[in-house]
Amino acid sequence: MPAIFRAFAHRGGSLERPENSLAAFTHAVELGYVDLETDVRGTRDGVAVVHHDATLNRTTDTGGRLMDLAWSTIRGARIHGVEPIARIEELFEQFPDRHLTVDAKDDAAADALVAAIDRTRRRHALTLTSFSGTRLVRLRQRTGLPVAAHPSEVMRLWRGHRRGKLTTISARSAAVPTRVGRVQIATEEFVEHAHRCGVSVYFWTINDPGQVQQLIDLGADGIMTDRPAMLREVLLDNNLWKSN
Repeated sequence: MPAIFRAFAHRGGSLERPENSLAAFTHAVELGYVDLETDVRGTRDGVAVVHHDATLNRTTDTGGRLMDLAWSTIRGARIHGVEPIARIEELFEQFPDRHLTVDAKDDAAADALVAAIDRTRRRHALTLTSFSGTRLVRLRQRTGLPVAAHPSEVMRLWRGHRRGKLTTISARSAAVPTRVGRVQIATEEFVEHAHRCGVSVYFWTINDPGQVQQLIDLGADGIMTDRPAMLREVLLDNNLWKSN
């Protein structure tokens, strides 16, 4: 069992508040969450905005690709018709004592994120992630900040576990799904192998309390959820909840 089990509010907790909104992150913080997970996209004019999709269509009352729109247009959109879209600087400013895990969704997002980090000088309590290994290497080189393992490294860890060989990757943590296609990742053997390699394992995105319990029992170091209130209750039952 990890000394500190990390509970992540995924996109702020998108099943309890509008996803990636300041209202969602505030709700998670009020519950006592230390770890907040989010996404960044870049606008046409280089603003790093807190948003998952490439377009505004699914989550807001406005349409269009973020990379084609200026911030002056995007700021008028409302998530679920209610909440405004935030800039990443707003999360830096409003939650200076919370750990932010930020996923750069494309190259424009990475450039805008680096610029925001440089402007605000945010160098603490920040981990960068990306599904692109190349993008993640550039982010690490440009910022010097810690990064989480990208998918290719996760699969390298899994193959090392299957072969019984220690695996070296660039990151000290890995946010992983419970399975990739037909490959079952969430096993006690995989977690133990990752630990032998010096890598902490955080599973995403887990919204069922029974599955949360299973992952706790197999030795997970943390869980990302869209249901922060639910995860908090399960961790309280296991004496694993550590709030601010």
